[in-house]
Amino acid sequence: MKTVKTGPDYSIIKVRTLILIYSLLCFLTLIFSRNFFIETLGGNVPDTLNLIVFFTIPAVLLIILGISAFQLLTDFLFRRPGGKFNVRLLAYFAIIVIFSVTPITVMTSSALYEIVRFWHNIDAYTANRAANSFIADNYSHHLEHFESIIKQSNFSNPLPKDIASVQVFRYTDGNWVEYNFTGDEEFNLSSPPINETGFPIREMPRDFGTIRYVQRMSQNTLRVINYNLGTDFDKGKAALENQIEHFDQINLLRKNLRPLLIYYYAVFFLPTLLMTAIIAISFTRRITHPIIALTEATQKVAEGNFSIQILTRRNDELGTLIKSFNSMVQDLEKSREAIVRNEKISIWQNMAQQLAHEIKNPLTPIKLSAERVLRRWRNEPEKIGEIIESSMMAIIQETEGLSALLNEFRTLSKPMEPSKSNTELSEPLNEAIISYSSSYPNVTFDISHIKKDILIKIDKHRLAQIITNLIINAIDAMNGTGSIEIRTDLVKKREVCYCRISVKDSGNGIGKEESRLIFTPYFTTKESGTGLGLPIVERIVNDHGGAIWFDSAEGIGTTFYIDLPAEKTEDTQTEFS
Repeated sequence: MKTVKTGPDYSIIKVRTLILIYSLLCFLTLIFSRNFFIETLGGNVPDTLNLIVFFTIPAVLLIILGISAFQLLTDFLFRRPGGKFNVRLLAYFAIIVIFSVTPITVMTSSALYEIVRFWHNIDAYTANRAANSFIADNYSHHLEHFESIIKQSNFSNPLPKDIASVQVFRYTDGNWVEYNFTGDEEFNLSSPPINETGFPIREMPRDFGTIRYVQRMSQNTLRVINYNLGTDFDKGKAALENQIEHFDQINLLRKNLRPLLIYYYAVFFLPTLLMTAIIAISFTRRITHPIIALTEATQKVAEGNFSIQILTRRNDELGTLIKSFNSMVQDLEKSREAIVRNEKISIWQNMAQQLAHEIKNPLTPIKLSAERVLRRWRNEPEKIGEIIESSMMAIIQETEGLSALLNEFRTLSKPMEPSKSNTELSEPLNEAIISYSSSYPNVTFDISHIKKDILIKIDKHRLAQIITNLIINAIDAMNGTGSIEIRTDLVKKREVCYCRISVKDSGNGIGKEESRLIFTPYFTTKESGTGLGLPIVERIVNDHGGAIWFDSAEGIGTTFYIDLPAEKTEDTQTEFS
């Protein structure tokens, strides 16, 4: 039984693989997008790694889309089955995508325009100068206040307001050692910041929230006075400086806005559109291919081929439709088999008449040879030796022909009990091929596709009879010169495993008129043929629960197919798992 497998034969990548690529695209986007935006917003062009990652994916997707679109276009231009339907369905997808993307694109463009206009209205430089002036004025105010306290106070207990602590150091044994400390322990130092009178440079975090002043009281004595600025001063200063940096970034962003938009659409928006288009093409083919398979199978059924079946793993409505189609074809095949069975009864009647005619033909020369011998014996017994050898040889030859004819007829007509034993397929195949390859040196045998360790339920002698007959017919069809390809495959029909044996020759093929009679007993195109070889093969295959059919093209060759039940082994389970 011939099968047609549904699936996206023209898709470069399966839908699952496309979804995996899309997920990888999203993952890479999440990884690199942060660095991408940080570098672009900071005024820098993304580094080489980012550019490679971001622009390699759209390039690959463009190639895949181009090939897919080219195949879709060729299907349409060459009017292949399903080409118009694929283009029409893809057009619907495109319309939906355009309607979905257009509002988002318009809204995004408007939003970007408003953002840019808002940024241009921000006077970052004025805000920067005002912030720096505020910080400097505030610090100068605290510094003047601190200087007035230094001039007016001797820093005895209690300490003046806004003075956080006073710390006295003495120089002993080559080191400055704390001698006295008054005030908040938070401002305690392990050593004086400088060794001379004056304001040391403020260092963070050491001088956070304070201004320090060092007094040289004597050669060996220093006093460190800490003025409390409060934590809000430095925090506020840091916040203002941070905002100033943001203003600087905004100014840089004005210059980088155009490349940023180009990168954004090329890296994030374009791959999404490309992936959508590729998935749309793949889904289109996935949807239309079962319909195309149904159309082609329906045409073959209309031509009279009721052995075709469509293999599918779909569990949706299309899968149900395909299963219904298969059931319908199987029912039609059963009906046809019933008709064929009735036709065969008629054929058997005709065959009996033909057999009687075939038997009658050699009886005439046998009778004549016997009468000739008898007549010579009666009339000229001394000369009987002159004709006895030729007459006996004629009788023997015609008797052997009758014996061969009856043996083939007996094989074809007697009930045949299917074999319950398992036969390893490759051994009898190889034996038959070795036998005929030596006898026909001008025939090339291709056995590279014969699988090993396949067990089928048939007697070894019957299997050899089938293979021998098909090989002989193939050699005769090529006039002893050409190539024969023999292969075996495992197929599954109605949860039953079969071994499919195919014998393909490079002969002249079989004509349409001859194809209808190829399995009819006593029909032959050979001068010395009996016309019982293929009917016997068909009988053996059918009695063992198998099927036989052929494909032929005149001037190209013929391929005979035989399906025989295979024994379930680990190899067959792996094949169909």
